[in-house]
Amino acid sequence: MRLGRVVGTVTGTAKDPSLSGQKLLIVDLTDGNLKVVTPHQVVVDAVGAGVGDVVLVIMGSAVRQAKNARGVATDAAAVAIVDEVTIAQVRDGKENE
Repeated sequence: MRLGRVVGTVTGTAKDPSLSGQKLLIVDLTDGNLKVVTPHQVVVDAVGAGVGDVVLVIMGSAVRQAKNARGVATDAAAVAIVDEVTIAQVRDGKENE
């Protein structure tokens, strides 16, 4: 799974029938500090995310496991809206926040 921030949407009238009724998002994939690592990936929205939301993105064969993305012609889907990201700092074997 990857973290990403929704930065836009994609619409299209001529598309594969499996994409009918699917919302398509433009997501910048990020690191744990939400710094952009890979910009502008198109993903299927399986959770009702919107612009500005931080989402968990699954890619590749894992997409077929997501209930709202089964049978959809995609290799990436947003499967969760993230509420918080916490990264602990570890020094000398001890966790510091």
